[in-house]
Amino acid sequence: MFASYMINGWIVATIIAVVAGAVGVFVVLRGTSFAAHALPIGAFPGAAAADLFGIHEIWGLLIFAMLGVLGITQLGRRQRRDVATALTLVTLLGLGTLFLSLSGHYAQGVFALLFGQLVSVSRGDILPVAGIGLLVLGTLAARFRPLLLSSASPDLAAARGWAPAQLDLLFLGLVGLTTAMALPVVGALLVFSLMVGPAAAARSFARRPAQAVALSIAFSLGTLWAAIALAYVTDWPIGFFVGSIAAALFTLSEVPRRFSRTALG
Repeated sequence: MFASYMINGWIVATIIAVVAGAVGVFVVLRGTSFAAHALPIGAFPGAAAADLFGIHEIWGLLIFAMLGVLGITQLGRRQRRDVATALTLVTLLGLGTLFLSLSGHYAQGVFALLFGQLVSVSRGDILPVAGIGLLVLGTLAARFRPLLLSSASPDLAAARGWAPAQLDLLFLGLVGLTTAMALPVVGALLVFSLMVGPAAAARSFARRPAQAVALSIAFSLGTLWAAIALAYVTDWPIGFFVGSIAAALFTLSEVPRRFSRTALG
């Protein structure tokens, strides 16, 4: 499990868990779980495009993730947010199908990006992931209060001089960056589980925003580390364990709340 060929995966997975845990708090607060689900699936064809045009996989993922963000925000001005997200996802998946058919030799890569593949992480992947992670965390720290206020009350944020539309675009951009860096390890189908499950569980225990972020990061780290260990032992896809553990974590976090409601009732 700690063999030399796994070390790169452990490093990248730890960075991903910290970033996903921090971003996930705002995904839950803003009610954008559908976007957090759609962006990874819409971004993964970018790897097929990168293979077709001969560029690094991470750049293809980033380009498609940002196309997804622009599609959701632009279409969202004329349509409901869920409709805009669905239309954007369909468009990106259509482009992905085209790129896959043109490349003709990316089937194994698609499987890895859908379900996660820890051992495929190379030393050259660490620096881009670390750079993206620092960018996301730094932006979250710098814009923490505006993002928090716009999540709770867009009208109050606007009254304070913070444009909700700009903050929405900024936030979706951070989700897109997190998606691109996490896809190769966790997989497109379950990146959103890592962003939503730990953050939703943390919200059940935290009383302050900063505490929610710290708990979400801790839960995200525990989820991904446990998933890596179980994937190594069983040789099953890491994404399966991420989804299962995240769901179990959220279910367990709801138990105290339900007991308290029963007692009050």
